Amino acid sequence: MDINIVFRIAAVGILVAVLNQVLARAGRDDQAMLTTLAGLIVVLYWIIEYISELFNTIQTLFRF
Repeated sequence: MDINIVFRIAAVGILVAVLNQVLARAGRDDQAMLTTLAGLIVVLYWIIEYISELFNTIQTLFRF
């Protein structure tokens, strides 16, 4: 696993947290929630390959 993906996820997490707080304080709770959801979707898009690889490894591990 590449360490860069961890830093990218952390950067998106920090950015989304800051944007969420700014938008929530401005009274735009709906946009804050959409920002959080967009950040989650981006991160899931990045790690879907690693999740797939994990499932394939587990499948080959328990195959007889």
